Amino acid sequence: MKHTGGCLCGAIRFEVTGPFEGFFLCHCSRCRKDTGSSNAANLFSRASELRWLSGESQVTVYNLPETRHVRSFCAVCGSALPSLQTNGTLLVPAGSLDTDVPLRPQGHIFMDSRANWDEKLETLPKFGSFPA
Repeated sequence: MKHTGGCLCGAIRFEVTGPFEGFFLCHCSRCRKDTGSSNAANLFSRASELRWLSGESQVTVYNLPETRHVRSFCAVCGSALPSLQTNGTLLVPAGSLDTDVPLRPQGHIFMDSRANWDEKLETLPKFGSFPA
């Protein structure tokens, strides 16, 4: 299985070859800070390989000191990118892929630290584009 993706500005392109073993929506405070949102939608794999197709020199990696938290992002536009975690697991932000994600999220993790406004979001009105 092969997936491609990249950043918002197009400076970076990548390819992931192999299966994803996990797909979780993480609500920890670190992932909320990373995304500026209620959660991060991350795919996980120990068997897949990451190959940078272009722009690898624009990839910035941030390791939060004294933690296992690693974040990769585009130095130009700030888009989240795949990163190799300290335990050898490849983490791929689901939104960075251009190809369809082959599995559905398996669950929400770190719900004990979710944002206080992250509740019953499915009940909010839904719009096809920016509301007028």
